[in-house]
Parts: sequence; structure tokens; C-alpha cells
Amino acid sequence: MKKFIVIVDDHILIAKALEGIISNFSEFEVIYVCENGKDLIEKFEEGNIIPDIILLDISMPIMDGFETAAWLTKNHPDIKVMALSMQGDDNSVIKMIKNGAKGYLLKNTHPKDLETALSRLNTDGFFYPDWASKIIFSNLGKEEPEVSIKISEREKEFLKYTVTELSYKEIADRMCCSPRTVESYRDQLCEKLDLKTRVGLAVFAIKNGFAG
Repeated sequence: MKKFIVIVDDHILIAKALEGIISNFSEFEVIYVCENGKDLIEKFEEGNIIPDIILLDISMPIMDGFETAAWLTKNHPDIKVMALSMQGDDNSVIKMIKNGAKGYLLKNTHPKDLETALSRLNTDGFFYPDWASKIIFSNLGKEEPEVSIKISEREKEFLKYTVTELSYKEIADRMCCSPRTVESYRDQLCEKLDLKTRVGLAVFAIKNGFAG
């Protein structure tokens, strides 16, 4: 069964071109296009299908990508948000990640790379190309040290794996537990540390010596 995608971009020609590209991907289907975050919320309120993935532009009128990502994280945390923008500066990347985006791509990404990114986002829950990962790790590491928080041995073991490319299912195999248990470790740690993404957990693991 195909995964449903919604594109949120105020440049309709670009959005329609992107929709055409994705129509050639076997695993994905664009179900509708929105011009900004407010338009997306209205579509939801009208009873339209809730997608699995949202490709989200940043610079949009009325309700931009930053605000939209934060709203989605709060109201629809199961939706995987992939930022797709012309903006590749540190501030934009970090702010989108902090607001809950699970991936970040530039609009000049090759279609094959877009398909790979969507597949990884769908299976692993996140995807950041090398250039974005470098920005994330170099900038998040500049934040103030976290306060002392009690972390169990199993949570520490899970943190060690967050810095790898292993999927949650593969991490579960390494830890000899179920994927659901691994997800509970993730959720508990995100709550304890006030984080939203695996990248945030990985940064915490590296900064605090849990990366192995």
C-alpha cells in the first residue's frame, strides 16, 4: 500500500512539478497540495485524509514552515515532516529540526535522491543528508549542557544506537527486545530530555558520552 504525501508550498508550479515527479515513485502518492500551513489545517478540519508524510516548504505567507512544523508536532506527531526548501542555512535547518521535522532536503535534490529520502524517512522515521547532519551536530552541540537526569542502563544502551544508521527494528534486535520496547525507550527519553527527534537524542548521546 502506498504512503500518502501532502505537499505544502506556496509556489504552485513547483508543487505540481513535485507532485508529477512523485507520481513515478512506486511507494508514494501525493493526495493533495496546500499553499501554506493555514491551508493545511483547514484541509484537515474539512475531513481530508491525514497523510503519512508532509513535504513542507519554509518560506510561505500567512503560516510558514517553522510554525507549521511546530503545529504538526503538537497536533499530529505521527506525521513525518520532511522540510523541502531552498534555504540550507544553519538557522533554518536547526529551527526546523527543533520544531519536529524528521528530515531536510533542498529543492535542487535529484528525483532519485528524493525517492531514497522518502523511503528512508518512511522506514527509519528520519532522514538527513550528510550536509544537514553536519549542521545539526555542529550547532546543537553548542547548546547549554543538559541538567542531571536519571537514565536507566537500557536507555543508555538505546542512546548508544541512536548515533548509528540502524533502524528501530534493527536496534531492537541488537537489544534483544521488541520494536515496541525500543519505541518506549525513545519516547521516555524524549520526554525526560524535552527532545522531539532521533537526531536530538543522538546529539545528547554524543555530548554526554553515551555514544560508545
